[in-house]
Amino acid sequence: MGKSSQATQAKRSREKAKQERKQEKIAERIQKKELKKNEDESGVSYGMDEDPDLAGIVPGPQPVSDEQY
Repeated sequence: MGKSSQATQAKRSREKAKQERKQEKIAERIQKKELKKNEDESGVSYGMDEDPDLAGIVPGPQPVSDEQY
């Protein structure tokens, strides 16, 4: 006696679902890569690289202001 075809169909559906998830992950990676590329080209990046509140601040000694406390 052979195996039931139900097991084969179940495996086929699992494999198909696995392939679909893999394709979705690949599409997400491509989308994220394009988004990051677009951010790099525009010069605006609000990711982990640069804090928008600190953008444009130059590190090091600051010029002396005329104001006194």
